[in-house]
Amino acid sequence: MGKKIKVLIVDDSALVRQTLVDLLSSDADIEVMAAANDPFAAAEKMRHEIPDVITLDVEMPRMDGITFLQKIMSQHPIPVVMCSSLTQKGSETAFKALEYGAVEIIQKPVMGTKQFLEESRVRICDAVKAAAHARLQPISAKSLQVTPKLTADAVIAKPANRAMIQTTEKVVVVGASTGGTEALRVFLQGLPADSPGIVIVQHMPENFTAAFARRLDGICRVTVKEAADGDTVVRGRALIAPGNRHTLLKRSGARYYVEVKDGPLVSRHRPSVDVLFRSATRYAGKNAVGVIMTGMGDDGAKGMKELKDAGARTIAQDEESCVVFGMPCEAIKLGGADKVLPLDRIAAEVLRSSQ
Repeated sequence: MGKKIKVLIVDDSALVRQTLVDLLSSDADIEVMAAANDPFAAAEKMRHEIPDVITLDVEMPRMDGITFLQKIMSQHPIPVVMCSSLTQKGSETAFKALEYGAVEIIQKPVMGTKQFLEESRVRICDAVKAAAHARLQPISAKSLQVTPKLTADAVIAKPANRAMIQTTEKVVVVGASTGGTEALRVFLQGLPADSPGIVIVQHMPENFTAAFARRLDGICRVTVKEAADGDTVVRGRALIAPGNRHTLLKRSGARYYVEVKDGPLVSRHRPSVDVLFRSATRYAGKNAVGVIMTGMGDDGAKGMKELKDAGARTIAQDEESCVVFGMPCEAIKLGGADKVLPLDRIAAEVLRSSQ
C-alpha cells in the first residue's frame, strides 16, 4: 500500500467533524490527520504537520472559510475541498471559493439511510482523492472496494443498432469533474450565440448545479441553464445536468430533448458522463460531438469510445491544461478520442466538428 492521504478537517460543527472523520477513516487510502473547529485551531495544527488535503467549511465563526482559503493559497498552497450546506447563499460562496483556488465542492454529510450515507462516503472520499492528485493553479488512486462500480448499463442499455439518423442537426455532449467548473467556463465563453445545442455533465452536488448554471449564463453568449426533464436541446443553449440526477439525451423525430431521472451511481457518479454519452450514442450517433475534460477517475471513458465507434467526433482535453488528467487519460487509453487538445482550442474544434 502506498502513502496515505493525510486530511485536515475544518468545521465548526462537532457532528459534521465526527461524521467526516468516520467517512474518511473508512477508506484505506485516507488518514484523518486532525479535525479543527475553526481556521485558528487549524493553523495551530498545521504548525506541527502539513496535510495533503484540507476539507473546509464555508461559514464559520472568527474567520470564514473563504478568508482562510485565501491565506492558504497565498502562503502555502494545499489542495482544499470546500464543504458546504445546500443553500443558495452557500452555493454562491462555494463557487467564489473555486475562483480562489479550491479544488472541489462537496455537500456537507447529513444523516440518512444506509445507502445515502454510503453514497456520501463514496463521493467525499473520491473528492479528497481527486484533490490530492490536483495540479494547483497559481492565484494572483485506488478505487474503493465496498461499493460496486456500476456501468451505464444500470441506467440505459447499449443500442442494438446504430442510431436512426433522420436529422443533420449536431448536438454536443460534454463531461467534466475536478477542475471542470473553470474548464467549462473557458469552453462555453469560446462559443458563439448560435452554437449547436449542448448537454453537460459536471460532477457536482445537487443545488450547486443551478447556481453554477446561473453564473455561466451571466458571462457566456450561449444561454446556460440547469436541465429539467423534457427540456429541448436547441442551438444557442447549454443544459447542465442537475446534481444527483442522471441526464440522458433523447430524440423525438428531429427534436432532441433531455430526460432527467433517478438511478444508481454509475462509474461512482450521479449524474454520470457514461450515461449521457451512452444516450447520445443511441439517439444522436454520428451527429454527436463528444468532449471529455479534466477530472479524476474514468467516468465517460467507455461512453466516449462508444460515441466514436458510432461515428461521432470526439475530443479529449490534454494533460497540460487539466487540473486532474484522469477522465481524459482513460478515454484516450481506450482509443475513444479523435483529438487531444488544450482547453483553449476545444471550443473552436467543436464548432468545426459541428459543421
